[in-house]
Amino acid sequence: MELRIKRKILLVLILLFLGTTTAIFMNQSDTSVLLRLDKKLPIYCVDTEDKKISLTIDVSWGNDNTEKILDILDKYNIKATFFVVGGWVDQYPDRLKEIYKRGHEIGNHSNKHPDMTKLSRENIIKDMHINDAKIRNLTGEGTKLFRCPEGAYNDLVVKTVEEAGYYCIQWDVDSIDWKEQGADIEYNRVIKNTKPGSILLFHNNAKYTPENLPRIIEKFQSEGYQFVKTGDLIYKDNYKVDYSGKQISN
Repeated sequence: MELRIKRKILLVLILLFLGTTTAIFMNQSDTSVLLRLDKKLPIYCVDTEDKKISLTIDVSWGNDNTEKILDILDKYNIKATFFVVGGWVDQYPDRLKEIYKRGHEIGNHSNKHPDMTKLSRENIIKDMHINDAKIRNLTGEGTKLFRCPEGAYNDLVVKTVEEAGYYCIQWDVDSIDWKEQGADIEYNRVIKNTKPGSILLFHNNAKYTPENLPRIIEKFQSEGYQFVKTGDLIYKDNYKVDYSGKQISN
């Protein structure tokens, strides 16, 4: 009899322990969810029913395919957004002028491509302003869009970028063209993930991008999509960015 009572008491204690542990775990999970909801995010895409998407090219080093890409965009009468690094601007000022001359939007991709999450607020601003001055000196126009190198950011980075007067731009469709895994792999990845309001990411020196861009453009144009500059896709004011990075008009 005593053994049975002891077993019941032990079972009750085990159940109490499990219940307490579960409650603590759930509270921690809820807190982490709240922390994620409170996290400052760049603009990954735009909430819109219009079939508009933005083609963005990160220009960090080399000039391998820049001219080919510009010619392709001219052929299809498309304007894109080029996020350029200051070090590249120093090496290829004429290329930057050509991008601007052909009517494309130029975004700031930092001066020396640092990990922004490791910089102080002052150094983040300094880096952005140095590159902006280089771009302004060659084109006569400053930048309004900023993309973090490697897509690395934290609350301080996003807040600093916004307070400096920039829109912090990420992407929701990554071609991952820099890995050069194959033209079809990259093509299918882009086609599968693109939707109205998407921001597409490519690089100027990736092997298969010049081959893929025409068929990507033709595919989406045949489905009624319009390619616009990122600055023309995003909302400029009265908006919020949700937990997924989607920019929503208030």
